[in-house]
Amino acid sequence: MTSPDATIAPTSAPPQVVDGRRIAIALAAILTCQLMLVLDSAVVTVALPDIQTGLGLSTTTLSWVQNGYMLAFGGLLMLGGRAGDVFGRRRMFLIGLTVFTISSLIGGFANSAELLLFARVAQGVGAAAAAPSTLALIVSTFSDAERRTRAIALYSTVTGAGAALGLVLGGVLTDGASWRWVFFVNVPFGIAVLALAPLVIQEPARLPGRLDVPGGLTATLGACSAVFGFIRAASDGWSDPAAVIALVAAVVLLAGFVGAERRSREPLVPLGLLANRTRGSAYLVLLLVAAAMFGMFFFLTLYFQSALGYSPLRTGFAFLPFAVVTFVGATFVPRIVAKVGAPAVLSVGILLVAGGLLWLTQVSTEANYFTDALGPMCVFGLGGGFALVVLSLAILGGVPERDSGAASGLLQAMQQIGGSLGTAVLITFFNGAVERRGGEAGPGSTGHAPLVHGVAVTMGVAAVFVLVALVIALAGIRLPKAAPSAEPAADPA
Repeated sequence: MTSPDATIAPTSAPPQVVDGRRIAIALAAILTCQLMLVLDSAVVTVALPDIQTGLGLSTTTLSWVQNGYMLAFGGLLMLGGRAGDVFGRRRMFLIGLTVFTISSLIGGFANSAELLLFARVAQGVGAAAAAPSTLALIVSTFSDAERRTRAIALYSTVTGAGAALGLVLGGVLTDGASWRWVFFVNVPFGIAVLALAPLVIQEPARLPGRLDVPGGLTATLGACSAVFGFIRAASDGWSDPAAVIALVAAVVLLAGFVGAERRSREPLVPLGLLANRTRGSAYLVLLLVAAAMFGMFFFLTLYFQSALGYSPLRTGFAFLPFAVVTFVGATFVPRIVAKVGAPAVLSVGILLVAGGLLWLTQVSTEANYFTDALGPMCVFGLGGGFALVVLSLAILGGVPERDSGAASGLLQAMQQIGGSLGTAVLITFFNGAVERRGGEAGPGSTGHAPLVHGVAVTMGVAAVFVLVALVIALAGIRLPKAAPSAEPAADPA
């Protein structure tokens, strides 16, 4: 005779199922936050003309709607990464997301240039606090190497395709509602993640110690000076005194940062992270690929709207295939690596990115989207999905748990600074190419033929960035045939 308990069905899932569900929700919350941060710049870019009209902003003031965010975000990323290590990654994730969400709400209600610029800088501060912890929390949440690799692949997909999705979303919100909704859209998602994250994300062990103040000051001021210099050079030329002073100051400050880190017992960025040949090379390759990617988005947006006459909404949807292909490519990276090896996937990915850019040098005034842009964007997106995942794994592979926040903060800093640097350099080549064809310097201020020629030239220069990245990858990055697992190691080198 069976006991009464034997006939009672279980009322709860097995522990491993519950834990698996919690981890899945945790990953969804982390990726949602990362997508918000990546989308923000692209979403606002599409809305800039409407923002200028709505608030009566000058062109200079309008440029700082983007530049203020980029300066705060790019300049504070490394400090945000180390703060997560010391004060708690989940804590910094929640603090940063709270600041980002509240400042998005303020930006949506802004009725003056001053309030909008304050909101944008505050968004950048919040993003710099939250972004490094997103990747660090993935590393600490997934103890199984295979699942961690898949999670990092999804993270890289969100990062790579987010800008394209942001253009789509920005066009939909701006044309369908108003520019204010490019800020308001962050609020419900931010609230949802803030409600879920404390329930499903565990706080990793914190590092004993304190922040490296000298390193933090020199790194933040140096990064801000570098980003400002690149932005200023892009708008006013490389001979502009403010740009030159800012870039010289960046070199001096960053050299001081290296000296401070060597002397510090608790450095902001442990130099051992860069001493490793593979990791240091991967950071440099990532910077060059990000420079090409940001440039591609900027100049193809210009081509679609100025040469092909697309609306903001249509321009956004023109980038949708890129986002889809990037997602598909990144999703299958772990399986492909298992068959052909990580070095082959990285090399093929970088070659595809370069091939897509070289294909884009064929744009012309007589062509259309399907013959000139769709194919190259799909090739670029597939290669970007391959390369970004393997580079992320190469950077995080073997990083000690105590340094994962610093490593991920530096990873994202390379993306932001690479984007600013790439856009500044490519605009210089664009202006020169346009002037040689008899047009006026400056995006959007010239006829179709000189503009299209300028876009073709810049795509060729961006391809050179990527080919240089390929040489660095082949010479400096040493990966095992199997996928790098991002397993924490005892020694960062």
